[in-house]
Amino acid sequence: MPATLIKICGITTTVALDAAIRARADYIGLVFFAKSPRHCDPAQAAMLARHAAGRVQVVGLMVDPAPDYLREVTAMVPLDHLQLHGHETPQDVAAIATRTGLSVWKALGVRQRADVAAADAFAGAATRVLFDAKPPAGADLPGGNGLRIDWAVLRGVRPALPWMLAGGLDPDNVAEAIAVTGAEAVDVSSGVESAPGAKDPALITAFCAAARSG
Repeated sequence: MPATLIKICGITTTVALDAAIRARADYIGLVFFAKSPRHCDPAQAAMLARHAAGRVQVVGLMVDPAPDYLREVTAMVPLDHLQLHGHETPQDVAAIATRTGLSVWKALGVRQRADVAAADAFAGAATRVLFDAKPPAGADLPGGNGLRIDWAVLRGVRPALPWMLAGGLDPDNVAEAIAVTGAEAVDVSSGVESAPGAKDPALITAFCAAARSG
């Protein structure tokens, strides 16, 4: 069975980035969303992405990006993938992939089994879907809230494209989450922080080790 792919999202410092690289994460995420405590401006993100180049793949997270902002970020920041965390449709995803030339991931909120079925509509547009816990009504953040999906909802799912599990994962529960869901890839943000937006290198190391323990 292939090793589980690991993404450490919400990187804002070279210290956290180096910890993710040492722990052999496959991806790091840079957040371009001003309401998030993990927000990076394009100049900061460009520095981090250049630091990561050739050592870990870089994912840029955006929420319903305006065309001008999307153009600014992708011109300044060397990204490997875009992750869309808003209300983007399959048509939006396909258009953004064409416009940027990047592979595009689509995050989908999941509360029940029916929510998982929405992934198949993105086949041929997105290269991966990310299943995250649905935020509560009125939440400022579409993800990174530390909320957990009921993993049983995902047991045995076989979407039409590769998928990643997010939502409330941490070093203590990620191995169980993988065992229950069969996730081929996992994403963590708040679960490896000592405070909102403050990544803890020791927790990054522990998370990556636990995700590979199965």
